[in-house]
Amino acid sequence: MKLLLVEDNRALSEWLARTLRADKYTVECAQDGLEADGLLRTEVYDLVILDLALPGLDGREILKRLRSRRNAVPVLILTAFDATRDRVEGLDFGADDYMVKPFEVHELEARIRALLRRVNQQKNPVFACGSLVYDSNRREFTLAGAPLALTPREHAVLEGLMMKAGRTVSKKALAESLYSLDQDVNPDAIEIYVHRLRRKLEPGDAVIVTLRGLGYLLKPRHEV
Repeated sequence: MKLLLVEDNRALSEWLARTLRADKYTVECAQDGLEADGLLRTEVYDLVILDLALPGLDGREILKRLRSRRNAVPVLILTAFDATRDRVEGLDFGADDYMVKPFEVHELEARIRALLRRVNQQKNPVFACGSLVYDSNRREFTLAGAPLALTPREHAVLEGLMMKAGRTVSKKALAESLYSLDQDVNPDAIEIYVHRLRRKLEPGDAVIVTLRGLGYLLKPRHEV
């Protein structure tokens, strides 16, 4: 899952980015509104964490522009503005959730998970594909009841497939969810991670199917 964190307080941005990366999210940071607006025009994200008081371009204007382009990425406003009017305005402009600073990081993490489940039309925090199970609260996979050992990049690829189990996910989409802007995006590298994942999934009954020219999909073996 690839997140954009828009926060002009550098210390807070760096701390929160480290925290979210430790939770196995890919995180990109923008510290002014113009940079954030540019990234949202060119990059694809699973969720945006947006401050309102930003240099260059106000967070409300970023949100208005984003929704005017019919971009439905979930947006969580994280701001010091705590008046009811600010909350109502932010939600009316198209935000999906609103949190006030200072905040508890565990609550922020829970709200992120809830928004990601909502956008994937999944209310249950536990995803299953045959004997492969993903607990999105713990961000842990099990296979036939046993913990599944994965590298961070293997985890990111399998998470991308699991969140859309039964649906095709393009190689490009998997690559973009895996890499941040300071890394080269090489869609062909996804083939390596898929190959490794297939070997690790062999003891169970979930398989990754290649659809030539389209991408990959995760499904139970008996449906292949």
